Amino acid sequence: MNSFSEQLKNLLQCDIKQQYPLARALNRKLYFFVGPTNSGKTYKALQHLKDSNCGLYLAPLRLLALEVFEELNKNNIITNLITGEEEILFDEATHISSTIEMINFDLEIDTAIIDEIQMIEDEHRGWAWTNALLGVPAKTVIMTGSVNALSAVKKIASYLNEELQIVKFKRKNQLFVLDSVTSLKKLQPKTALITFSRNDVLKLKNKLKKYKISVLYGNLSPEVRKEEAKKFKEGKTDILIATDAIAMGLNLPIKTLLFVTDTKFDGKIKRKIKPIEVAQIAGRAGRYGHYDSGYIGATKKYILLHIKAMLNSPIKTIKPPFMVKATMTQINQLSVLLNTTSLFKILTYYSKNMKFFGPFKAINIKELLLNAKFLDSFALTLEQKYIFAQAPISYSSPIILKAYKAYILAVMNNKQIQYKTTINLKETPKNNIELLKVEDEVKKVTLFLWLSYKFPNNFINTNEARNYKNRLNQLCERGISNR
Repeated sequence: MNSFSEQLKNLLQCDIKQQYPLARALNRKLYFFVGPTNSGKTYKALQHLKDSNCGLYLAPLRLLALEVFEELNKNNIITNLITGEEEILFDEATHISSTIEMINFDLEIDTAIIDEIQMIEDEHRGWAWTNALLGVPAKTVIMTGSVNALSAVKKIASYLNEELQIVKFKRKNQLFVLDSVTSLKKLQPKTALITFSRNDVLKLKNKLKKYKISVLYGNLSPEVRKEEAKKFKEGKTDILIATDAIAMGLNLPIKTLLFVTDTKFDGKIKRKIKPIEVAQIAGRAGRYGHYDSGYIGATKKYILLHIKAMLNSPIKTIKPPFMVKATMTQINQLSVLLNTTSLFKILTYYSKNMKFFGPFKAINIKELLLNAKFLDSFALTLEQKYIFAQAPISYSSPIILKAYKAYILAVMNNKQIQYKTTINLKETPKNNIELLKVEDEVKKVTLFLWLSYKFPNNFINTNEARNYKNRLNQLCERGISNR
C-alpha cells in the first residue's frame, strides 16, 4: 500500500490530457483561424459549423452565445442555448451555442468552435480556454483569435500530439489614424468614444446632451448591452460611448473611434493601455460591409500620440504556462489526504503544489480564494462550497452580498428560496446611484438563476425571476435613456 507521501505525490503530478479520454479517442484535427478584428475569421468558422451535421460554438460571452444561437436557428439549424443562467433546449437540436465554461466533455460532435482563444491568457477565466482546447470532444476543432495566441496554440497542439493547421486572415478594409485631435463639440454620426470606467461613460453621456447617445459598459447585463447596441445600429442614436466591453462580441457600424483616455484601472493599478488592447478596440472601427475604411483618433494630443505608438508596437506573445483549474475529484482527494474540509486550504495547497506534464500551471485566482475563505464559515459540503465559490458575485455590492448569504443559508439548511426584488419597478432611476442599484439588482437575479441550475430543488420561482430580470433590464434601459 502506498504511503501518504507517495499518494500525495501521485495526485500532485498530472498529465492533464488524460483527463479527457473521449477527446483523445477522436484523433482530432485542430485549426487556428488567426487574424485581426474585421478579418472574417469568425464568419468563416461559423460557415464550417453550419455545414456540420452536429456542432458546438463556445463563446467568451453570454451575449455572443445568444447571437450565434439566434443566427443558427434563423438558418434552420436547430440549436440549443446553454449558459450559466439560461438554457433553451430543443429535442431535435443538432447544434449547441454555449458559454465556454458550460462545455460538456462527454458529448461527441463533428465540429467545435473555440472563439477568442487569446482569452487563454486571462487571469480569471483563462482556465476555461485551456480546458476547452484540451478536452472538447470534436473531430474538428476550430479556434479563432489574434496573432498573440499563435505560439500558445502551437505549444498545446504539440503537447497533445494533434495535427494543427494555421489559417491566416487579413483585415478586410483599411484602418487610418487621424492626424489631429477631434473636438467633442464636432462629433460626426457613427462615432464611438472610448473610456474605461462606468462613471466616466455616464459623465460623458451627461456632458454631451446635444447628441443622441448609446452606452456600453461591463456592469450592464448582456440584454441591455444588446439593446443599446441595437439603437446605435439602427441609427436611433448617433454616438456610442463605451468601455473596452466593446472589444469583444459586438459588430457595430462604427466609422470613427475616438479614445477619450489612454489609461485604465485593471483591478490592481491604473496604467496606460497596451498594444493588444488598443488593437482589439481600434479594430471595431470601419466595419466591413458598412464602410470602406475605419478611422482612429483621440480627443487630446497626448492620447493620440500614445494610440499611434501602441498601434505601431509589436503585440506581446502569450507565453506558457497556461492555467488549469482543480477538478472536483482532485479537491475531494486532497480533502482526504490533507484531512481537511477547508476549501481555502485545499485550493491554496493545490495552487502551490500541483505539477503538470506540459506547459500548464494550477490557477491561483484571488477572487476564488477569497470566496473559499468566506464559504468555509458555513456548514456546506465541499462540493457545495466549490459551486458557490465559482458563482458570479461582487463583494462591493451590499445588495448582491446580502443575497449571496441568503442563498448559501438556503442550500445549507436545505430550504427553498424565491427571488425577491428590492427595487421599485415603476420608478425610473434618476441618477447614477439609483441606476447602479438597478444594475446590481440585475446581477442579483442573475446570481439566483445561475444557482438555480446547480441547486434546482432550492431555487424555485425561476420563471418569475426571469420575468423580473426582463423588467429590470427595461428599467435599466429607461434609466440610461433619461441620463
